[in-house]
Amino acid sequence: MNVPEELRYTSDHEWARGEAGGIRVGITDYAQDALGDVVFVQLPQPGSRVEEGKAMGEVESTKSVSDLYAPITGVVAEVNGELAESPQRLNEDPYGEGWICLITPEDPASLETLMDAAAYQAVIAD
Repeated sequence: MNVPEELRYTSDHEWARGEAGGIRVGITDYAQDALGDVVFVQLPQPGSRVEEGKAMGEVESTKSVSDLYAPITGVVAEVNGELAESPQRLNEDPYGEGWICLITPEDPASLETLMDAAAYQAVIAD
């Protein structure tokens, strides 16, 4: 499984990366592999407030429907609208073109409370 060192992770298999505009969020390679072929993504609404650990959207695959959880608390600044037409991007490029949303965090330091790559690898190794 691909687990980039520069990202932070949740036990719900979301990744987060700090950027100039906020915290970019997506699902991990492990999550997309477990889901199978993604056929639909329900994105959070831009401008909506999301809470850490709470559902903010949904991913539907040929195997199941799974919630997307916010890794941090904040306001959704931007969503990846391309996923509406091309949900398979989550499978093809989960750390790049398959990103979910950009969140403006209430507390920018909250990113540091998430797992680093080594801790996440330990979670998915079980």
